[in-house]
Amino acid sequence: MSPRAAWRLESLGFTKVYDYVGGKSDWIAAGLPVEGAQANIPRAIDVVKRDVPTCRPSDLIGDVSDQVEAARDGVCIVTNDDAIVLGRLRPRALAGDLGKAVHEVMEPGPTTTRADAWLEGLVQRLYNAEVGSMLITTPEGRLLGVVYREDAERYLAEAAG
Repeated sequence: MSPRAAWRLESLGFTKVYDYVGGKSDWIAAGLPVEGAQANIPRAIDVVKRDVPTCRPSDLIGDVSDQVEAARDGVCIVTNDDAIVLGRLRPRALAGDLGKAVHEVMEPGPTTTRADAWLEGLVQRLYNAEVGSMLITTPEGRLLGVVYREDAERYLAEAAG
């Protein structure tokens, strides 16, 4: 089971949830420093924006509406107290009852990728999916930030010289 799924089950009250912990590949996927022949390949971690709005599942929509509206892409990332990604809150959620809790209207389990994703491949993936951004998490599902396609394309163009 993925770490994010384990955290989600735990948030729903399950008590016996387990997560497998890996080695070197997890180190790289977490965006930690690497050395060697492939260290200079542009990766998601190189352009990740870490200052993204977050909210908790129990927050009220009315309490986070300003945060959502002020965000670069109008999205608030729903995380637990350990910064594990649980969902995404989009602007259309603000049109309803502002007294509802975030978990009632969030999109659960948004697509994420790891910090070590090769940037060129990630840009192509975003282009193919016709989306402008991707959440970047550690292997455990902890939010690192967001990669915006336009930032990644600019970075790759500058790197190509």
